[in-house]
Amino acid sequence: MAVSSSYTHRIDPALRAQSEALFGELGMSLGTAINVFLKKAVRVGGFPFDVNLEIPNRDTLESMLEAEKIAVDQNIKALSVEDALAELKK
Repeated sequence: MAVSSSYTHRIDPALRAQSEALFGELGMSLGTAINVFLKKAVRVGGFPFDVNLEIPNRDTLESMLEAEKIAVDQNIKALSVEDALAELKK
């Protein structure tokens, strides 16, 4: 049998309760879930899921700003669905 070591980490009590409830529904303890995560991370050589900032690219940011301006500007005429589709086909 493999020897195990102990690791202590502080965690928000609400997050711990939610995690224990979730993993309990999956039939495992929080400790087992952590071990599953660590084994998968070692196997794939990093996080077993994407870890990134949800920062939109420049085009998306410009589109969001344009949409905000359109939403508040009473002088902008709204396109019909047909006109919008025609613009997309250009």
